[in-house]
Amino acid sequence: MNALYTAGDEVVLRIGRPTAEPSSAIWLASLLTEAGVRVPRFLHHDVIVDDGLAVFAQQREQSVAAIDWREVGTMVARVHTLDPSIVAEHFPTPPCTSFPWWDFDRLLAEIGPTIDDEARRGLTAAIERHRGWSDIEVEPVLLHGDVHPGNVIQSAAGPVLLDWDLVCIGPRAWDHGPLMTWAERWGGERGTYEVFANGYGRSLGDDPVAAAVAELRLVAATLLRVRAGRSDPVAAAEASRRLRWWRGDPDAPPWHAA
Repeated sequence: MNALYTAGDEVVLRIGRPTAEPSSAIWLASLLTEAGVRVPRFLHHDVIVDDGLAVFAQQREQSVAAIDWREVGTMVARVHTLDPSIVAEHFPTPPCTSFPWWDFDRLLAEIGPTIDDEARRGLTAAIERHRGWSDIEVEPVLLHGDVHPGNVIQSAAGPVLLDWDLVCIGPRAWDHGPLMTWAERWGGERGTYEVFANGYGRSLGDDPVAAAVAELRLVAATLLRVRAGRSDPVAAAEASRRLRWWRGDPDAPPWHAA
């Protein structure tokens, strides 16, 4: 997790616990910029590290308009053309399925007993429905890892892709999945994914891997809210909201991203 602090109108200080040599984040940003991917600009190559925390100074981007999802799709397509082996020499690139929140069996064992039977059956059915998705052979590519509206800002120069902490390697569907359910589950604008796919150069709407990733990300988002809700009343309320959909409630409301 990272914290952002504004320092005047032009600078943002980004503070977090790095998972690799802190300067590797600056190297990755340079590589992406050269490839035509708009990312937050580092103002200094020096990184302050203290007690395990790294502090980066970045250009503060101001949101000026609605997100141009077509251009976002184009940039994500450029990310997917980069050589993962070259990036791996400088920046962590784990398999996309290695993140703890993708270990559904462990999460269900931990928090499943706190979920009512009807909702748990819905969640379990989704997990089992896509149990073998990762066995489908597809070309692994470099991934942003978390493409959704919370990680994009529309600057005066165009959309900027934020938060590269979840860079990983896997099927290109991984970067399509979140937007495929954005309108249906998160109350986003209809057609967002279609515009993104147009910029990307192809839609994965009929792709079985993309369908699996899209639904399983919803499973992960729900289980994580349930777990957080054990100590956070706001998270508990949102978890309750999400579980209605897994029960098959036709009146289940859209979820809140925060």
